[in-house]
Amino acid sequence: MVSAYYKSPSHDFNLLHGDTFELLPQFNFKFDMIFADPPYFLSSGGISVQSGKVVCVDKGDWDKSMSQEDINAFNLKWLSLCREKLKDNGTIWISGTYHNIFSVANGLTQLGYKILNVITWAKTNPPPNISCRYFTYSTEFIIWARKSKKVPHYYNYELMKHINGDKQMTDVWRLPAIAKWEKSCGKHPTQKPLCVLSRIILASTKPGAWILDPFAGSSTTGIAANLLNRRFLGIEREEEFVAMSKARREEIERLDVFEKYRKKIADIMKAEDLQIDWFGLHEPEPIEDLPFLL
Repeated sequence: MVSAYYKSPSHDFNLLHGDTFELLPQFNFKFDMIFADPPYFLSSGGISVQSGKVVCVDKGDWDKSMSQEDINAFNLKWLSLCREKLKDNGTIWISGTYHNIFSVANGLTQLGYKILNVITWAKTNPPPNISCRYFTYSTEFIIWARKSKKVPHYYNYELMKHINGDKQMTDVWRLPAIAKWEKSCGKHPTQKPLCVLSRIILASTKPGAWILDPFAGSSTTGIAANLLNRRFLGIEREEEFVAMSKARREEIERLDVFEKYRKKIADIMKAEDLQIDWFGLHEPEPIEDLPFLL
């Protein structure tokens, strides 16, 4: 049995504090979807702009630069562990920049995943390029892949089409970067916005699905999952960030905060326009604990 750092009262949000390489082999539960935001290995003394101020981009020891050989080995190891935790029809989403995403794609192919799409997330509010010597960085990539080349995956085509103005949604998503209201419990250096995770979850899971994040950070994946009536397990090795994750989940125990957050996410509001219960909120799932979790 694995000990939880935190479980929400309804058992739909679970946190493990520790190294994902050590914890993933300790249980055999299969998930419907995985989202992973692994290290980009960019912390080598560079600078950027945040809120109009020049800041150092070093994020921590977990993001320190490594050789390409070490990066490839790191990605292959966690992708292999995650593949064992996916249902046969499950899918995985991985975010990155050019610094790590090609290594991830090669690892996916090597391990037998089938890459479905490479999403280009075009940020509508990117930070400026302070050197003025090259184009401003304004995009990240998100690979979507399924576990098996032969077993079909789930894709909510009709909802994605509706969200996109009744046109087929493309693999270029124009969505904002993290907003100030999403940092109410503290700031994570690589925190993803709820609008991105909500779209990913709506596109590839059904209500009640179990979602894993092996590099949970401040658990945006879990907050988005719970806002959409999905269930979550996150693994995070930095105590500062598991504490932040717990605080964020406790925050949405308040119904007014829960509803406020849902109303701030455009995809959720567009889905509700159809008056279809895409989220299963009117058919509460019974409380179900993860069988391996203390």
